[in-house]
Amino acid sequence: MRSRAGVFLVLVTAPDPKTARKLAKAALEDRLAACANLVPGVESHYWWEGKLTKDSEVLVLFKTTVSRLNALEKLIISKHPYETPEFIAIPLSDGNKRYLDWIRESVIDPEKSRESAY
Repeated sequence: MRSRAGVFLVLVTAPDPKTARKLAKAALEDRLAACANLVPGVESHYWWEGKLTKDSEVLVLFKTTVSRLNALEKLIISKHPYETPEFIAIPLSDGNKRYLDWIRESVIDPEKSRESAY
């Protein structure tokens, strides 16, 4: 049995490609995500402030670990222009072992990096 515990796919929408790129770059530079895929041309329909709304957005798919999930959420909330940005974390139950290992190796766990410094 392959263990995949601790790896997450995070969905975040952004109003435009420039904002999506900025969020992706910030998360990657801080090693909070191993990868960020930008999917342009998403048409979002939703309720906001009592009205049915429609917008064109860019979906960003982040791959991260449980140890970096809270920090990634804080970064997205702090840098996102929306009052209430989407941040949905989906735990991955399975996948290609080499790819999921790469995700784990690509993000820096602050506790582990501190341990290795001594």
